[in-house]
Amino acid sequence: MCGNRQSLLLSICCILFVTCNLFAAEIKEPNVAGAFYPENPTELSQLIDKFLEKANPEPVKGDIFALISPHAGYEFSGQTAAFGYKLIRNKPYKTVIVIATSHQFGFSGASVYPEGAFRTPLGDLKIDKEFAQKLLNKDKEIFFEPDAFAREHSVEVQLPFLQKVLTGFKIVPIIMGDSTLENCKNLASLIREAIGKRKDVLVVVSTDMYHGYDYDEAQDFDNLTLSYLKDMDAEGLYNALNQGSAQLCGGFGVVTTLILSRELGHNNLKVLSRTNSAIVTGRKVKGIWTVGYTSCAIDEQKACLPAGRERPMLNKEQRKKLLELARRSIETYLKTGKKLEVAEQDPVLNKEMGAFVTLHEHGELRGCIGNIVGKGPLYLTVRDMAVESAVGDPRFPALALLDLKNVEIEISVLSPLKRVSSAEEIQLGEHGVLVRRGYNSGLFLPQVATETGWSKEEFLSSLCAHKAGLPPDAWKDKDTELYIFTAEVFSEKSY
Repeated sequence: MCGNRQSLLLSICCILFVTCNLFAAEIKEPNVAGAFYPENPTELSQLIDKFLEKANPEPVKGDIFALISPHAGYEFSGQTAAFGYKLIRNKPYKTVIVIATSHQFGFSGASVYPEGAFRTPLGDLKIDKEFAQKLLNKDKEIFFEPDAFAREHSVEVQLPFLQKVLTGFKIVPIIMGDSTLENCKNLASLIREAIGKRKDVLVVVSTDMYHGYDYDEAQDFDNLTLSYLKDMDAEGLYNALNQGSAQLCGGFGVVTTLILSRELGHNNLKVLSRTNSAIVTGRKVKGIWTVGYTSCAIDEQKACLPAGRERPMLNKEQRKKLLELARRSIETYLKTGKKLEVAEQDPVLNKEMGAFVTLHEHGELRGCIGNIVGKGPLYLTVRDMAVESAVGDPRFPALALLDLKNVEIEISVLSPLKRVSSAEEIQLGEHGVLVRRGYNSGLFLPQVATETGWSKEEFLSSLCAHKAGLPPDAWKDKDTELYIFTAEVFSEKSY
């Protein structure tokens, strides 16, 4: 009996050892070689060479921290993927984190492959076991689920490209299932801690964009999705994906990477290439299955913005929130005669910033009131200026509740004022201008020059004469103070 028990225990130990070995240290064989890409090594290598030779991405100034790359069959998305991979060719990355999505196995959280190697027709890629262990089991939603990798292609299709452009690196494959925004933030935090001060880590996010049967709809969806990417607006993107207004099948991985990138100071996303299967096949017909593809790079440089401009002060969700607040504020006041009671937790919307609220009715100006400098939280300034524009602009009668439905709201959030020594420093359409002499002052928002088509002299002369009550040429006088500012202008028609 005793001997039988010992034999049984020994058998169990052997089974456990074999099982651990099977799932943690085996060579992961390819799932889609011969389907998504050629199985023959020479044919595969030559195909990727052809893609890389044809790709002509614009260079980026900073070191690339992350790529967003498509994961369809190479005949559809391989050329697009090559744009990103060409930019990292021969770079000294030692660890490549591939964050992909699950198409075949439903689960919540993120599955991290712990050790062993992934095989492609071009050879084996070792797992960075040490890095993977820094992620595993540190959070209940981050674990190893072998079934997530068993039939999945979204990690695998990135690997031959990596093998062609890099040498001497290991990989950390991660597949994300259903995830909350908090899950994405937690994974980003763990990856950030694991990276530490290393500069030799690359992140590759595997995702396609629009999936559907309408070519025109594909263009619209992908335009909106890319706008979130360009703004590196992780939270806005997450919400848009949940609402169905944006599409990325690897969206949770993209959200995680945007959060991670910004936390590490990589704050510029550049779209290198975009297309879709309808363009690739030439079948731009409604009713034909269409999938969108993009290749993007994230580096540490500031986005390429006009001279004197910084990155946007507000993201899309913050702008939408302010527009909704402005409309609710006007409606509440017109119904009750009282200000809307509201509180806001967003730290950006609680900053002191100047803002103007402009109302248009049937395309014509209906009211415009604002504060040049912040006199309290931005969201309260917008609330108050919205009401003032509706009922307090002396140029127009007070707005009636019935007419509110015909009004389009526009908000201009202002940067701090900067005094300039001469009009030469003013960029029309870029700068708003405040002119001041003695007790007289006047202001034009940046969009005034664009809307009127005025020259700089016409712009400044009208500002002095019609806004400040000064002689038209007062702006030339050394005793006249000129201040410039920029404005983020957004309206309901944009949303």
